[in-house]
Amino acid sequence: MAGNVTEFSDTNFEQEVLKAATPVLVDLWAAWCGPCRLIAPIVEELAGTYAGKIKMGKVNVDDYPQLAAQYRVMNIPTLLLFNGGQEVDRIVGVVPKQELTRRIERIL
Repeated sequence: MAGNVTEFSDTNFEQEVLKAATPVLVDLWAAWCGPCRLIAPIVEELAGTYAGKIKMGKVNVDDYPQLAAQYRVMNIPTLLLFNGGQEVDRIVGVVPKQELTRRIERIL
């Protein structure tokens, strides 16, 4: 993971995401997913841009399928935005950087 992007797992998800003091973006992805590889650099770039304002991390759905099932993720990439421990937005598929920025700005 890049310096500003955390790897979330079933053991740290509650603490890192649901109990986070700041908003959190969770990128649910898999290594074999082409669209996931397209959005990853955008997430990493925005993680640097918004460092300290929003926490960004990834969940590999192959490693943690129970998290994907819990949040009813049917397609990847799926980006979940959490604020105050609640899912407040969901983006499915690849979106332009401007759209992702707009959605992040709405919850800051």
